[in-house]
Amino acid sequence: MSWGPEVGHVRVRLLGSIDVVLDGVPRPVSGLRRKAVLAALALQPGEIVSTDRLIDVVWEDAPPRAAAVTLQSHLSHLRRVLAGSPSIVARAPGYLLDLDGGDTDVQVADEMIAQARRSTDPGHAVSLLRAAVALWRDRPLVDLTGLAWFDGQAERLDQVLLRARHALIDARLAAGERAEVIPDLEDLVRQDPHDEPAHGQLMLALYRSGRQSDALAVYQRLRRVLDEDLGIAPSRPIRDLEATILRQEPALDPPPPETSRAAPAGTGVAPAPATKPIPAQLPLAPAGFTGRIRELSTLDSLIPGRDDGCGTPGAVVISAVSGTAGIGKTTLAVHWAHRAAQHFPGGQLYVNLRGYDPSGTVLDPAEALRGFLDAFDVPVDRIPSGVDARAALYRSVLAGRRVLVVLDNARDAEQVRPLLPGTAGCVAVITSRDQLTGLAATEAAHPLTLDLLTATEAHGLLTRRLGAARTAAEPDAVRDIVARCARLPLALAIVAARAAARPGFPLAALADELRHATSTLDALDGGDPATDLRAVFSWSQRTLSPDANQLFRLLGLHPGPDVTAAAAASLAATGPDNARHLLDELARAHLVTQYLPGRYVLHDLLRAYAAEQARTHDGPTARQDATHRLFDHYLRTADAAARWMHPMWERLVLPPARPGVSPEALDTLAAAMAWFTAEHPVLQAAVEQAAATGFDTQAWQLAWAHTAFLMRRSYLDELAAMQHLALDAARRLGDPVGQGYALRGLGLSLGRAGRHEEAERYFERALRTYTRAGDIPGQVHTLIGLAKAALGQGRPERALRVTERALELSRAASDRAGQARCLNGIGWCLAQLGEHRRALSYCTEALALFQQVGDRDGLAVTWDSLGYIHSRLADYGQAVTCYQHAADLLQKLGDRSLLGVILAGLGDVHHAAGDPHAAGKAWQNALEVLDEVGHPHAEQVRPKLAAAAGQDDVAG
Repeated sequence: MSWGPEVGHVRVRLLGSIDVVLDGVPRPVSGLRRKAVLAALALQPGEIVSTDRLIDVVWEDAPPRAAAVTLQSHLSHLRRVLAGSPSIVARAPGYLLDLDGGDTDVQVADEMIAQARRSTDPGHAVSLLRAAVALWRDRPLVDLTGLAWFDGQAERLDQVLLRARHALIDARLAAGERAEVIPDLEDLVRQDPHDEPAHGQLMLALYRSGRQSDALAVYQRLRRVLDEDLGIAPSRPIRDLEATILRQEPALDPPPPETSRAAPAGTGVAPAPATKPIPAQLPLAPAGFTGRIRELSTLDSLIPGRDDGCGTPGAVVISAVSGTAGIGKTTLAVHWAHRAAQHFPGGQLYVNLRGYDPSGTVLDPAEALRGFLDAFDVPVDRIPSGVDARAALYRSVLAGRRVLVVLDNARDAEQVRPLLPGTAGCVAVITSRDQLTGLAATEAAHPLTLDLLTATEAHGLLTRRLGAARTAAEPDAVRDIVARCARLPLALAIVAARAAARPGFPLAALADELRHATSTLDALDGGDPATDLRAVFSWSQRTLSPDANQLFRLLGLHPGPDVTAAAAASLAATGPDNARHLLDELARAHLVTQYLPGRYVLHDLLRAYAAEQARTHDGPTARQDATHRLFDHYLRTADAAARWMHPMWERLVLPPARPGVSPEALDTLAAAMAWFTAEHPVLQAAVEQAAATGFDTQAWQLAWAHTAFLMRRSYLDELAAMQHLALDAARRLGDPVGQGYALRGLGLSLGRAGRHEEAERYFERALRTYTRAGDIPGQVHTLIGLAKAALGQGRPERALRVTERALELSRAASDRAGQARCLNGIGWCLAQLGEHRRALSYCTEALALFQQVGDRDGLAVTWDSLGYIHSRLADYGQAVTCYQHAADLLQKLGDRSLLGVILAGLGDVHHAAGDPHAAGKAWQNALEVLDEVGHPHAEQVRPKLAAAAGQDDVAG
């Protein structure tokens, strides 16, 4: 079983949200029922789960009609998510999950826990159990909460985690840890006051730390709680432990300290001479530390001598912990240093290098070295003056020792290098807002970048600071506080401190204060520079070059959620190459994060700070110009991308772009689709921001330029919301053309959703608007929309009259593409009226005209029309050929919505031709596509597929 990513490796994760990891990259699973099907199989890997059992646990008492067909659809989707491998196998009477070369995180956790139990090396057992516990990312099967069978499985997995945590504490105690385990045990007994094993472990840890009275107090508290809550006494093992502590029996003494043991073979590290001082410079352990399980496990793996870690006996191990201001780098490093201190009997050194100090005074490495040498009691007259000489002496002093060095708040790699130890067995942990990539390249440092806390970790932080009773009493307020603080540890700590200072104050009031503060940053001022978010962020900002500083401020004007180099270049009126350089500088300072190649993001509090800085340092005109350039960037790129998707797409009359705008270079249909897919959430936010900030022309034009993509992907709710904003913007401008586009967009979204009467009303309003404006192409397109709405209501005669009127207008305007569209529409209307021969003539003429103008979308819909007409003429072979032409074109165009409808038509033809097997296959493919895009036509296909499946069963 593999515990890490390998090429072709598949892992299903259940210990948290349900997803699939392929070659180390998470792939989401969409849909509640699909997740339930995958989880039901993954919880019993390699075992056959019957179809009836799957339906029962996935849908409980309310299975859909044709549940077996729907189940097959979900299984087909899951096979694609699992990289197309035959990992879900049909095996009578159901299915099994066979992850050849893969596993589930539950299996991995079980195996690690089993290996730890068999291990005779406590240190190795600790490593295994830490790694196992780290696999729990959230409550198991959290996506399926409320489904009874999965709730039972989640409770079972919760108990596995609890037993693993108990075993981890046992292993740590056996490895000689004492005080280091106490915070974790206090957390366990706080979560479950009746947990006797955890209370026993806490008593032992306290006793071994020289706190006999505290250990006995834990017993008395447990005895009282069990009596009051359950009416029982502590069990015999706990009572025996209390008696043993009272007698101070030697059996309770800890294992011999590491300093008295021989050094591991081959390490070249001798125990530190007892006559030499052993520095212990670590700051106080941070109170209320929670979460960061994965990061702590990573740091644990770096301890030299661990055969499962990255540390090797022959090298100094360096970890560079980086992240943005307030993310908790120092807290993590100091917390971990305390719990790892026992592994470094030669001492623990700490220095704050003040790399981002508000005073601007960065600590000189020579001064830091002097402090380290003083800690080892090196005589003053032996300490040289130069940094190189001091560094040489420092490394000589560390020779033969096993020392932990924490270098906090480093400015850059050059400040750190003289302070790195040179002795095998030593570990240096460095924190910085800079990524310190130079250390990874030249000193083989292990980078560890901190991200925001998860929602669970953020909740845990507040609970540790405020108590479980208080947070449990106001869960909605806690969720609101977590969201308002953007899961940033410093922000949460500030709010927790304010709440702790006012124990009678409702948390809802604090959440309301955050919600209504003039600035979130005002509400998160902790009262001194170290806890004032503005001050903390400014320390990072102060290190930037002037150009990077300006770009950072301007990024506060971007609507989010992320930004590319080209968009940033347009904001700052610079070239894309220079923008990439500046964004890299911001990323090194952790003021932005490059979370995907070429895409950068700021968390919400940094965005608020950047916007505030822009208002302070950039005048209204400069901010207005930057925002205008940004909208021009998105508008011109979206317009170009829409033309790649649909070459006949109507040309907007765009205003001249401002100087400094850098549109994206799109040279293929695939590039255009990829750009729209990546920028879709940004474009939504941009339309909203443009409409809210007076850029009304950009608002309606950007909404229209986005329409082709939204229609193709069937994002109908987003399309409607965007067009409503566009309509309001065009009305404010008094622009009839803009209003016509927005009204048409609303008609398109409603028509595609099957709401034809509402769509008709919007098309009629758009037609009146275009007619008043004298816009002939707009009238033609709107009349075609009206015809589709009439057809959707079963009124083909009206649809025919409307389309004939549109044909007259397009001929008068010499619009060949418009004529082709109208000819196809007339043919379709005639087919609905049963005039199939006339319909064939019109659609054949339309096909030739579409080929002349090169309109592939028009060709696809006309092949669809011809397929339908040939099927009505009982020419099934020709009908299949036409539908296949349409499907092939739509596959290339990426129009999933229309593709599903055409595949459904192909199934109808096969069924009419007497081929139920081919019909079922086509309907199955159609249903998968229609379900994927949420198309209402899926409900017409589902009963056909169910009937076909029933015929197959009878035939079998």
